[in-house]
Amino acid sequence: MIQRPVPWNYYQNVVTSSYSYVWWNWSRWEKEIDWMALQGVNLPLAFTGQEAIWQKVFMDFNISKDELNDFFGGPAFLAWARMGNLHGWGGPLSQNWLDQQLNLQKQILSRMSELGMVPVLPSFSGNVPEALKKIHPSANITRLGDWNTVDGNPKWCCTYLLDPSDPLFVEIGEAFVRKQIKEYGDVTDIYNCDTFNENSPPSNDTTYISMLGAAVYTAMSQGDKDAVWLMQGWLFYSDSAFWKPPQMKALLHSVPVGKMIVLDLFADVKPIWETSAQFYGTPYVWCLLHNFGGNIEMYGILDAISSGPVDARTSDNSTMVGVGMCMEGIEHNPVVYELMSEMAFRSKKVLVAEWLKAYSRRRYGKTVDQVEAAWEILYHTIYNCTDGIADHNTDFIVKLPDWDPSTISASSFGKQEKMLLPFHLSPGRRFLFQVTGSKFPQAHLWYSTNFVVDALELFLHAGNYLKESLPFRYDLVDLTRQVLSKLANKVYVDAVTAYQQKDAKALHFHSKKFLQLIKDIDLLLACDDNFLLGTWLESAKALAATPSEMRQYEWNARTQVTMWYDTNRTVQSKLHDYANKFWSGLLEDYYLPRASSYFSYLTKSLRKNEKFELEEWRKEWISYSNKWQSETQIYTVKAKGDALEIAKTLYKNYFG
Repeated sequence: MIQRPVPWNYYQNVVTSSYSYVWWNWSRWEKEIDWMALQGVNLPLAFTGQEAIWQKVFMDFNISKDELNDFFGGPAFLAWARMGNLHGWGGPLSQNWLDQQLNLQKQILSRMSELGMVPVLPSFSGNVPEALKKIHPSANITRLGDWNTVDGNPKWCCTYLLDPSDPLFVEIGEAFVRKQIKEYGDVTDIYNCDTFNENSPPSNDTTYISMLGAAVYTAMSQGDKDAVWLMQGWLFYSDSAFWKPPQMKALLHSVPVGKMIVLDLFADVKPIWETSAQFYGTPYVWCLLHNFGGNIEMYGILDAISSGPVDARTSDNSTMVGVGMCMEGIEHNPVVYELMSEMAFRSKKVLVAEWLKAYSRRRYGKTVDQVEAAWEILYHTIYNCTDGIADHNTDFIVKLPDWDPSTISASSFGKQEKMLLPFHLSPGRRFLFQVTGSKFPQAHLWYSTNFVVDALELFLHAGNYLKESLPFRYDLVDLTRQVLSKLANKVYVDAVTAYQQKDAKALHFHSKKFLQLIKDIDLLLACDDNFLLGTWLESAKALAATPSEMRQYEWNARTQVTMWYDTNRTVQSKLHDYANKFWSGLLEDYYLPRASSYFSYLTKSLRKNEKFELEEWRKEWISYSNKWQSETQIYTVKAKGDALEIAKTLYKNYFG
């Protein structure tokens, strides 16, 4: 028997519901909740179906169903409508969606409770429909500023916030908590609220901030007398200029002792507990953030995971009460989440090198020397990112090339500084880092790509013994994808450099190679069920009750992973590619045409000795993207091809 060193094991981010769970049915949820139980998770977010509760609550406040159509976002964008970042985008929500999701939530909560978990339900953060301002003209309701639209379009932006100091705030907050209890029963006393997440209070006066915090808690506690407020600590990192120690203390101490838990959301990279005297005595959960937008990228900091929670728990005057996983999107980097899950039960630091040997044996079913050697390399390279940069996948295959190379200094290309590796691999090899601050946008690279190519070679040799293992196939496909994508970054820079040097022959050679890499990676990804665009699209369509719903859901699904938000004819979405994915189908039909079009504009510019037509290229691409977002082409949900043979061929072609 192993005793937990801390009581809570938290799971989910407030946006995971949109980036990963949005199209799930009960069968998929049941599988996830089983996984949660096996990992010891006992404090999961339970955000599904809340729009149906809000519909009931706001109708009690004399707001009609039609007036709520503009308040809720579409299915793939609900997380940001809930946070008051946007409204209406991708909507409206049908009654079928609302009812279906409410029923699903009841199944989710029932199973979580059966397995001994304490679900975390949402609470009122102040985000209200425009109609409430008309019904209560004297209420303290303010319109927020723009959040990432291209031209401040009020159709999508600038939502309404009811100030917590207004008596109506407590009234609505209490009604929402009571309505949830009526629908679900008494399943929890823990509620999430992030009123101030990326939304600073109008005053930094500590008395005012304390009053706001007290009002937020009062709204919960009047609905549930035993309520505990669970709050993301992201604001203390993202808006540290506002949240100085006096303001932090004012908020954290605005509720009764023991009635607030803070998530130290980014503790794997930027722990707040160290610089805030343990959140000034407030209980907190040490969390791994790790992923943004559900991007597919092999990345992690295994040493931070293996030691960070232990250091926090054993520090002087520690107020740590749990560990947690808060990734924006799931279904990637299994090794990271396997280790993090174990930290809920480990009281001592983990020797990662030894742990990885046991991990690979458990994962693949047998001990294979080449795989153990490969994981040793991956541990010190891909899974040793210590540069402090939040890892969004910005590889050039998935990043919109929205720049004119002729305006960028050639000297900014390929700048790298060398740094010795912290352990010995082979003579003469060095760790390559890109210099930040160059004008040319650079892909994130924190390790020696040569070493990782060596790890891939070891994986390929191990394939003779492990080709029947599905986890091995997944890891092989992912590692090959990672290696080829980083190679494509170099090829891309070579192509753009050739353009700058007016070398048409070299531009043709390198651009052709870049396009071929996209095709080859798409072929590789098609070999494994976990890397298919079709799965995402078909699961969205499966939730629809009518043809129009089906088109709406597919548009939502396609838009989230591409442009994300609004565009105009010449300006692409500010959030384009935020949720980019390395999925077969998406590479072939979206990223490939984009790169091909961009390079054709570069080639035309050289051939005619004319200026690169950046605005024309933007128009063409935005038009193509918007058309693709509205298409209904069917993509396969079945893998095809021999992953090991394709990976071997690609290795030989590019590195042999």
